[in-house]
Amino acid sequence: MNKQSSQFQPEEILVTGMTRPEFIFLIKKASAIVTDEGGVTCHAAVVSRELHKPCVIGTKIATQVLHDGDLVEVDANQGVVKILKRK
Repeated sequence: MNKQSSQFQPEEILVTGMTRPEFIFLIKKASAIVTDEGGVTCHAAVVSRELHKPCVIGTKIATQVLHDGDLVEVDANQGVVKILKRK
């Protein structure tokens, strides 16, 4: 968690290395979750299922490739994160 978490707006996509219980308030605001790490039983996967949020886990590079302000499409059914427009 960092000082930017207070700037996270509702319906933004949460992109992080991995989630932890203290991320719940961000996850509830988010329209989707994308993580670098994790598997089918990781925190992000379980919480997103319970909160009915799309989630793509284990990307390895999401935090390196995606930047604040990018327009991104998350297809959790296919496990695809597509950059539609760079900021």
